[in-house]
Amino acid sequence: MRGMRHLPPAFRLALAGVGALLMLLACNLGTSEAVRPPTIVPRASATPPPTLGFSGDQTTFAQQATIVPANISTPIADPAREVAALVGAVELDRLMVHVQTLQNFYTRHVNSTQSSPTQGIGAAREYISAQFRAIQQMSNGRLYTFDQEFQVTYAGMTTRQYNVVAVIQGTEPGAGTVVVGAHYDSIGQPMDSGTAYAPGANDNATGVAAILEIARILSAKPHRSSIMLVAFSAEEVGRRGSIAFARYLVEQRVDVIGMFNIDGIGNANDRRGNVNDTELRIFSDGPNETSISRHMARTAEFISFTTGLPIKMIVENAIDRENRYGDHFSFSEVGYPAIRFIQALEEKTNADPTDTIEYIEPEYFRRSVESILMVVSAYSDGPRPPRNISLRDIGGGRSTLLWEPIPDATGYIIALRAPGSLRFDQQIEWSGTSIDWDGFRFYAGVAIAARGPNGIVGPLSAEYRIRP
Repeated sequence: MRGMRHLPPAFRLALAGVGALLMLLACNLGTSEAVRPPTIVPRASATPPPTLGFSGDQTTFAQQATIVPANISTPIADPAREVAALVGAVELDRLMVHVQTLQNFYTRHVNSTQSSPTQGIGAAREYISAQFRAIQQMSNGRLYTFDQEFQVTYAGMTTRQYNVVAVIQGTEPGAGTVVVGAHYDSIGQPMDSGTAYAPGANDNATGVAAILEIARILSAKPHRSSIMLVAFSAEEVGRRGSIAFARYLVEQRVDVIGMFNIDGIGNANDRRGNVNDTELRIFSDGPNETSISRHMARTAEFISFTTGLPIKMIVENAIDRENRYGDHFSFSEVGYPAIRFIQALEEKTNADPTDTIEYIEPEYFRRSVESILMVVSAYSDGPRPPRNISLRDIGGGRSTLLWEPIPDATGYIIALRAPGSLRFDQQIEWSGTSIDWDGFRFYAGVAIAARGPNGIVGPLSAEYRIRP
């Protein structure tokens, strides 16, 4: 295979971003001459941070405002060992075997056979179910699996389809549920044919392989939040499976704190020979300033930066590519925050009969799964985000940001977003639950995440809007 011939050495996790985080040191408040504290510096980035042109001033924020610490910073745990252990559990061989097996079913079209053990969507469903059952047996009761049945009529043919579901029950009451999904059906040419060749290696055997590997790894220990891992059928014919499952969750009143849709994460090239093996795109529903799904996308990018993940995550200003859709739509439509992970470049078109395993870049595929796994883990296992955030004007252009403490937090990260920005542009490590500053007024919003005893950062709080 093209990618396998050039498989690079094993990935060694390097915790990036240490130099980009501002460690706020103690200042001497007892001397007659105040020590000028450091300014906030922009996070390290491949491109310069955006300039903030407030009132005609085109200097960057770092040149405008300074921090006055409200307390003394404490040492922050090094998360390198925890991150390395988690992402190091991803096994490339398992991922590639899943992709190869799903491709070998020839087609996974909704109108394909459901009675053959070696071909069609029925064989694919049984393979996924068998994998979840095997994980269940090894999980010491932490994971259980079931199928959700629904009906689809497509191209004049009515069939019974099945979403294959695995659940890891959470341990903390009120911690909500994380949903991780990928569709397992495929489509070929012509699109209404249940017998046309439809290998669907990247679209979307890679996503299914990812959820199977994530299920295997996360089922090895308890988690705060419940985790649902779902292989959806019928995405290619109007995302009927995810619509049925999202409605089921609403009917059951499941508190979904985030839905991660994994769809196409194995190609690092496009059709013109360009290569991008360092980034994943994140798509989410807008509008940019108020959408809970867009905030979730920003949170995933924030976690990827803060944790130093193998793949950089890029927030896109759209719910998906133009005239395209994915299973995350179904969750956004019923009010759940939902995002889609997809590779940076696209080599194969939808329904392409050459979408085969030879065009998967294994090392990029593995690093993508590692990075998604870490974001899912932050949501399911990281400290809960702070609540009751408020910003109080204390005069002279200064404000105090306050929030409720998180019992097991060893520190916090304050994330700041510039007006109109798709991402959080600056962040501050902080040890207390209040901070006085003259710079909040320059930002559109602020959110806060807690860092746990193992050094892992949890998801961001809801954004507190500073500027309209």
